Amino acid sequence: MILYYILGALALALLIHFGIKFSKHKSLYPFMPFKYNFRRRRNTFKKTLELLDKRKSKIIVETGTSRKGLEATRGDGAATIVFGKWAKQNDAKMYSVDISEDSVKGSQYAVTEQGLDKNVSVLLQDALVFLAEFDQKIDLLYLDSYDYSRTDVEIQQKSQEHHLKEFQLAEDKLHEQTIVLIDDCGLPGGGKGKLVVEYMIEKGWEVLIDTYQILLIKKGTSV
Repeated sequence: MILYYILGALALALLIHFGIKFSKHKSLYPFMPFKYNFRRRRNTFKKTLELLDKRKSKIIVETGTSRKGLEATRGDGAATIVFGKWAKQNDAKMYSVDISEDSVKGSQYAVTEQGLDKNVSVLLQDALVFLAEFDQKIDLLYLDSYDYSRTDVEIQQKSQEHHLKEFQLAEDKLHEQTIVLIDDCGLPGGGKGKLVVEYMIEKGWEVLIDTYQILLIKKGTSV
């Protein structure tokens, strides 16, 4: 009888352990293999993918590329691969631009490894220059450049100003059905999106999800 209770207690402890572990595992399955954990970005990624489907999007622009590919789904999010895979499945095109040569090399390796070269272009360029020269309408604008700091106020302000400039340079390429996703917002000092979100709301955009990332669409458009 004692052995029965001991085994029962062990089984309960294991259930609790794996239950907690499972609850922290935020996958995009079946779109991405279950093993990849997107944590705090899962819900915004999931909703963005739904909107891409509904709006039949074709052009995706990302500033700040995924330097570690799927190795960093928990930390960096691996957006280049996530949206690149969606682009491949939907005959769309993604442009991912970064000013860091090392980041571009790492991202390009991951893109090639995943068989996404036809649909994803990884470009070594200043995002501000790229957006100023870009001549196509953008269906998804994903802002994730200029690394943010949790403690350095000067870097925080420069990152926020940079993201505002990026949006303003892209603004005339956006349309009523454009989706905008901003990374690293739930951080001290307001995160990367502080200034650009304030600006967008004044310009008729609305926040759809506000967590670690902020997802915005034009006010009054369908979700």
